[in-house]
Amino acid sequence: MEDRGAVRLVAALAGLNLLAYMDRQLLVAVAPLLMAELGLSRARIGLLIGVAFIAVYAVGTLVVGVLADRWPRPRLVAGGLAGWSAGTALVATAHGFAPLAACRALVGVGEAALVPTALSMLGDRVPARRLGLATGLFYAGIPVGWASSFALAGAVAPRLGWRACFLVLGTAGLVTVTLVWRMADPPRRGAGTIPAGAGLVAAARAVAARPALAGLIAAATLVVYASASAQHTIIWLVQEHGLAYPRAAFLSAIVGLTAGLAGNVGIGMLTDRAQRRHPAGRLLALAGIGVVGLGAAAAFYALPFGSVLFFPSWFVAQSWMLGWFGPHMAAIDDRAPAGMRATVLGIALLMTNLIGVSAGPYVTGLIGDRARLEAGLTWSLVPAALGVALLGAIGLAGIEMPPSKT
Repeated sequence: MEDRGAVRLVAALAGLNLLAYMDRQLLVAVAPLLMAELGLSRARIGLLIGVAFIAVYAVGTLVVGVLADRWPRPRLVAGGLAGWSAGTALVATAHGFAPLAACRALVGVGEAALVPTALSMLGDRVPARRLGLATGLFYAGIPVGWASSFALAGAVAPRLGWRACFLVLGTAGLVTVTLVWRMADPPRRGAGTIPAGAGLVAAARAVAARPALAGLIAAATLVVYASASAQHTIIWLVQEHGLAYPRAAFLSAIVGLTAGLAGNVGIGMLTDRAQRRHPAGRLLALAGIGVVGLGAAAAFYALPFGSVLFFPSWFVAQSWMLGWFGPHMAAIDDRAPAGMRATVLGIALLMTNLIGVSAGPYVTGLIGDRARLEAGLTWSLVPAALGVALLGAIGLAGIEMPPSKT
């Protein structure tokens, strides 16, 4: 990414993803406080983390994906930013499960505008040989946002209450809307190659006609189940390991930031390098990294807090859970037909979020209510293992490798 314009675009979009993830994860960061004040169960927290947000977010990403192939993309993002920031600020007024769910839905509607739009902009502006790194840097907004939400909650909530966190964060987002509205929209790669009128149906047919593309979407849906379930970690640390909330929030912030940055940048660079050496290199590298990540996650959930391997296992597991998604989306972008890439990415995000992200936190929380969160977190690795195996199988089969692009 020697092009300064491309670097600026990646930095701007990563910053927006950071802000979006802070808004999304703040509820996770204050979950123990919500449970204590409002009497919410683990399953209900899982619903707020997952279904209440993801149901509208997933459908929204598909709709926005179609629009992003036709409309000015920065303005779509600016509208979404206004929506998710307003929803975040309104959480400060909620006093029960239903109002919280409504606010989470509004956040989901707004955030749906960002990812398919941003990924299509990166695909148009960044050379393919650097796309894994670019998407990794974009998704580095996740660990930084994750850590920032826990740091904000740990610093502000014990002093001013958890509601103040949402009010401050929502207001900050509303202030930045005008800047996003004025962003430049990159020229679209492959524009004009798709017949007029082609849209969701054409993109769905393209996915169905490409086994590797459909398989990659299925693999992401399975793997993301474990990543989404891991959002219960802070509750697990407080309730089953006995950590005080401020300490659990601080540790989650530090590990999320350092491991997430290492995972997003490191996995992005490794998969780009592997892709330059072999047509299926990105997929095979992701599968190998997934095996290591699964082993580390299994150890993290099984080890006692005082074990010398607890933090190393947590670091490696978190690096994988926060770092695989960007390069995986780059592989999907590589295989999407020109002129409908945002729509295909919208389909991928619909499936991963509506099935994997929606179900993971709820089922894990349900198991936690009936047994222990440790059991729910450990079982979440089973579908992820299937997804990693599918990813490796697609890479080994070597089917439908995309033509090289500059």
